Amino acid sequence: MTAVDLGIPRVPGAHTRPSAPRPDTPALIDTFGRVATDLRVSLTDKCNLRCSYCMPAEGLDWMPGEQLLTDDELVRLMHIAVSMLGVTDIRLTGGEPLLRPRLEHLAARITALKPRPRLSMTTNGIGFAKRAKAFADAGLDRINISLDTINRATFERIARRDRLPHVLNALAAAREAGLDPVKINAVLLRGINEHEAPALLRFALAGGYHLRFIEQMPLDAQHGWNRSEMVTAEEIQDLLGTEFTLTPSPAKRGGAPAERWLVDGGPQEVGIIPSVTRPFCAACERTRLTADGAIRSCLFSTEETDLRALLRGGVSDEDIADTWRATMWGKLAGHEINEAGFAQPIRPMSAIGG
Repeated sequence: MTAVDLGIPRVPGAHTRPSAPRPDTPALIDTFGRVATDLRVSLTDKCNLRCSYCMPAEGLDWMPGEQLLTDDELVRLMHIAVSMLGVTDIRLTGGEPLLRPRLEHLAARITALKPRPRLSMTTNGIGFAKRAKAFADAGLDRINISLDTINRATFERIARRDRLPHVLNALAAAREAGLDPVKINAVLLRGINEHEAPALLRFALAGGYHLRFIEQMPLDAQHGWNRSEMVTAEEIQDLLGTEFTLTPSPAKRGGAPAERWLVDGGPQEVGIIPSVTRPFCAACERTRLTADGAIRSCLFSTEETDLRALLRGGVSDEDIADTWRATMWGKLAGHEINEAGFAQPIRPMSAIGG
C-alpha cells in the first residue's frame, strides 16, 4: 500500500499528538504518512544467554505463562494483520524465539496464511542447527543470527555463556538449509570487541553471510546505557576502513534500517544500522506485538495497546483491527534518543522484541 503524504516526520518534537482525522484506509498509516507493513512478533521474553548489553547476569523475572499469547491467539492476530491491515512481512523475535515450544509448527501455520507473508526470524542460533531443515520446510524465508565476535573467550565474556560453536553451527546449517539471505547481527562494545570489526567482516564475506553492525541502543534491562560507551556508525566505518574500502551501495534502502556499503567495490556488502546517530524514523514501516499481546508503534514507545484483553474478551476481528489502526495512527515522529527529554522504555529489549 502507498503512503499518504501527510508530512515528513522529524525526531525533535516527537511527542506531539496527532490531530488530523485518520484517512479512510485499512492500512496501518500514521499521521506522517508512514504505512506499517512489517510486523515484529515477540514470542517470549526468555533467553538462554545473558548478553551484558541486554540483561543482568542473573537474568530477569520472566512473564508468567498465562500472560503469554497462545499459538491460536498469535495466529489470529497475524491473520488480522495480513488479511485486514496490509502487513506483508512478519519477523519472529524474543527474547529468544527458539525457546518457544513447537515453533516449527507455528511457523508453518503463519506461512499458510492468505495472503502469505514473508517470514523471517531473529535468533541467537543456539539449538538451531539441528532444526534448520524443519524451519525451511515450514516456510521460513530468512534468518538473522546474532554474533558479536568470533573469539570464543570474548563471546563468553559478552554472553556469559560458552556457546560460540553453537552459533557458528547455526549459521552453517541455515545456509545449507537454503535460507537466503542468512544475516549476522553484531553489536560492538567499546574496549571489548570493537577491534574485531574487520575480522567479523572477513568471516561473513568468506561464509557468504550478510553482516550488519548495529549501534548499541538504550534498551538494556539495567538502564545502564551510556552514550560515550557506544561505538558509533562513523567509528564502525573507520574500523572497517582499516582493511576494506567501503562505498555506498546503489541499492534503494526503502524502509530498511541498515545503510548498505559495497565492500572493495562489491558485489558483497556490509550493513550499518545507525539507530542512534543517524535515526531512520522517517522511513519506519514497523509495528510490534509483544509476547503478552501488546501493540507498540515504536521500539522506544512509552505507551502500548493491550490486544490480549480484546482477544480474550470475545471481540471481533474488525474491532481488533480498528484498535490496531488507532494505535499506529498515534505513532510519534521519532524515538528522541538525541533529545534532552528522552525516556528509556520501561520494558527491556528482551520483553519488546527486536
